[in-house]
Amino acid sequence: MTSDVTLMQQKAAEPAPAAAACIAASVSRTDKVSLAALVLLVLLGLNLRPFLTSVGPVLDLVRADIGLDFRAAAMLTTLPFVLMGLIAFMGIGVARRFGERRALAGALLLLMLGCGLRAVVRDGAQLIASAGIAGIGVAMIQALIPGVAKRWFADRIAMVMGLYSAALVGGGALGSLASTWLNAYGGWRLGLSIWALPALAVFLLWLVCAPRTAPVAAGGPAPVLTGSFFKNRRAWQLAAYFGLTNSGYSSLVAWLPSFYQQQNMSLQTSGNLLAWLAMFQATAAFAMPMLARRSIDLRGALWLTIALQVAGFTGFALAPTAAPWLWVALAGFGLGGFFSLSLIVSLDHLPNAQAAGTLAAFVQGIGFLLASSAPWLIGWLRDAGGSFITGWWLHIGVLAAMAVLTVKFAPASYRRSMQGVR
Repeated sequence: MTSDVTLMQQKAAEPAPAAAACIAASVSRTDKVSLAALVLLVLLGLNLRPFLTSVGPVLDLVRADIGLDFRAAAMLTTLPFVLMGLIAFMGIGVARRFGERRALAGALLLLMLGCGLRAVVRDGAQLIASAGIAGIGVAMIQALIPGVAKRWFADRIAMVMGLYSAALVGGGALGSLASTWLNAYGGWRLGLSIWALPALAVFLLWLVCAPRTAPVAAGGPAPVLTGSFFKNRRAWQLAAYFGLTNSGYSSLVAWLPSFYQQQNMSLQTSGNLLAWLAMFQATAAFAMPMLARRSIDLRGALWLTIALQVAGFTGFALAPTAAPWLWVALAGFGLGGFFSLSLIVSLDHLPNAQAAGTLAAFVQGIGFLLASSAPWLIGWLRDAGGSFITGWWLHIGVLAAMAVLTVKFAPASYRRSMQGVR
């Protein structure tokens, strides 16, 4: 009798075949959704920079063909960065109203349209407008991805943000490498417009594969709004930190090939330098968060990335032709590592995924507005008779100031600095 009871208890403890199958299917589905979501994030990242980096290697050809001075040419980089800043404040609201799936799908369509229009532009105004349309799409995606990533992969955020950041700057390498090659076969319009095709492919994949986000439960906590951070001192510190330190990227994307073409470097080789920059960015964007993932305090890693940028810009200013590939590698590794680490620091300030994503949108909003000024400032210096080297020294000064600001970002201060955010 006792053995019968024991056997019955064991059977009761075992899941029924149907229940076991459901559990297995659920686990399998979760793994597939996670893999599909990760692939989508990587593909989204790959599409966010070619529309910018494909311009620099052929910029002198574009200027000669349609007539652009240095300040107008700088708008091809400055305008998208301005929009990345402005749209970051609206992106969360748009996603809340229409849903993340629809918002991101619409953003991909705008990116595709902006790139595609470059095949038929006839003057500078049309080309700048195409940069603006694509920039709106990219801005929307960048505003939403950090929060989406934290919600989908809360326990693997360092790895996921590293992969996303690596894909983002890796796409930049692809854009600059392909630009001069495509120019040789079909002119600069082909090199700038072809990026509509991968944007279309990711748009279709997004419609089919994007995980559906569960609706917010009724009676749950009210969402944190972007406006909550305008009166928060730490939010402004994070935004200035992100924007001013990353301003070196916007300057190099806009002017690095032109700078080295003035040093008698060929069109192809100067374009390859930009690709070299992006490849080191991609490596560091993934490697630095992974190397620092065991440490709660990321300030040491951040100081390292800033020091590498200083070394690269110092090389550009003092001995540009002595070792250009080394200077570009140092600057690229520093910029890539800083980009992903600084986003992780912003996300770590708040445990709630929605609130952290909104903070990241605020940081990117103000940050990209600050970064947008750098290419225009250097273009203004050039039109005023100055040199690129003056611009490189300005970036070194900014980096020194940001190294001092890094002291503020001790993990013990995260929650205290966010008190009062609603």
